[in-house]
Amino acid sequence: QNTGKFADAEDLEGKSFDDEKKDENVEIVNENFFCVVDLHAITVPQDPGDLEESTLASAALYIAAGIDPEKSKIFVQSHVPAHSELAWLLNCATPMNWLERMIQFKDKAKKAGTESVGVGLFTYPILMAADILLYQADRVPVGEDQRQHLELARDIVRRFNGEYCKGNPYKKRCKKAGIPSYPAFTEPEAMIVKAGGARVMSLTDGTNKMSKSDPADGSRINVLDPPKVIRDKIKRCKTDALPGVEWDNPERPESTNLLNIYAAVQPGRTREDILEEVKDMKWGEFKPLLAEAVVAHLEPIQKRYAEVRADEEYLRGVLKEGAEAADAIASKTLKSAKVAMGFSVPN
Repeated sequence: QNTGKFADAEDLEGKSFDDEKKDENVEIVNENFFCVVDLHAITVPQDPGDLEESTLASAALYIAAGIDPEKSKIFVQSHVPAHSELAWLLNCATPMNWLERMIQFKDKAKKAGTESVGVGLFTYPILMAADILLYQADRVPVGEDQRQHLELARDIVRRFNGEYCKGNPYKKRCKKAGIPSYPAFTEPEAMIVKAGGARVMSLTDGTNKMSKSDPADGSRINVLDPPKVIRDKIKRCKTDALPGVEWDNPERPESTNLLNIYAAVQPGRTREDILEEVKDMKWGEFKPLLAEAVVAHLEPIQKRYAEVRADEEYLRGVLKEGAEAADAIASKTLKSAKVAMGFSVPN
């Protein structure tokens, strides 16, 4: 997929990708893969009767939101076995104390209770690393909350390549297997979106991330929520008693969050323009305005989703084609990793 420049994003060190010097005569070409992560989904209990539909619905939403299967590949994680196999290899090569530092696991385990949390929730950052490394991705769009997991993936690359991909014995193994002797993995860079809409917070608590796993449905806006449900959720969402609406006041996280949502569904407008419109409004005036903006933004996505989901033959065909394209790349990386570790691989 061709792009003129990278999105308004920065790397882990805070450097903007827009700051990079590019030769105007060089066209940047990105090959994009979008994965429906059903293996990640089961780190928390899933109803077996719902998992398949949730998977297909997620894929249909990717297309409805604007991902073009003619330009980008969409596939289901479990349809490419290399994901789970590489995750196991990386599990065996990653020190446990690296995972013990992961903040998200600590938070989720504390909420759910360690006795009810599965091992998969502890090790899922390893699966995330496998998802990335299989495709030799050099740049990965992630939210701020995934920064630590992307750093872990980079650490795993350095450790694995340093331990298994050096010296004459490695070169001999590669030659015997008929593969190049360069390191098995590419070290990825994070692309962390800087705009406020990158991390939407809960409607019931402006200090917590909006999450599908939150048991309170009123804490989030689901893409497929009907207009009346969206209006009701925004009408009931948490606000404060202070006058006006403002951005970036640490004492008013809900105000910042609702403004971020308002800006996210109106990408053509500036913060200054929006603030000029709403700064003197009361919540009773702003909430209906926000609700209508969200409804209008989601309406064409919901319409397109209904069309895609109704054509199951088309949807499954997109996923089959995507899985085949993904497997062609992932299987090569998996073989390189297995050769590096000394496994016997079929010719």
